[in-house]
Amino acid sequence: MTLDQDLAAKSAIGKAARRLLPFLCLCYAVNFLDRVNVGFAALAMNQDLGFTQSIFGAGAGILFIGYLLFEVPSNLALQHFGARVWIVRIMVSWGLVAMAMAVVSGPASFYAMRCSASQKRASSPASSFI
Repeated sequence: MTLDQDLAAKSAIGKAARRLLPFLCLCYAVNFLDRVNVGFAALAMNQDLGFTQSIFGAGAGILFIGYLLFEVPSNLALQHFGARVWIVRIMVSWGLVAMAMAVVSGPASFYAMRCSASQKRASSPASSFI
């Protein structure tokens, strides 16, 4: 590579890093908080809703089954629709499901919300780092 090409490549990488890294760090932080919140919520939720440790553990584990099933189709959709549209779709739908977790009333609704959350979060930038 010539000196001009090397400088242009460094400039492009630097510009991309300045624009993408803050957003990706924010996505990672939200993803981390979402995962940790379920653990903290278990302290009161298990008692309030009558969940056993097995019920809560199964609900927490459903999240990873959804990742396994929906990651590849979500990446194919990402290619089709483009990153800008797909990342917005992921973040909005993920937020809606996270808010809907407040209306969980029993094991079935807990499982449904966790399964739905895994579908919405599949292929999110934050889940790529974990």
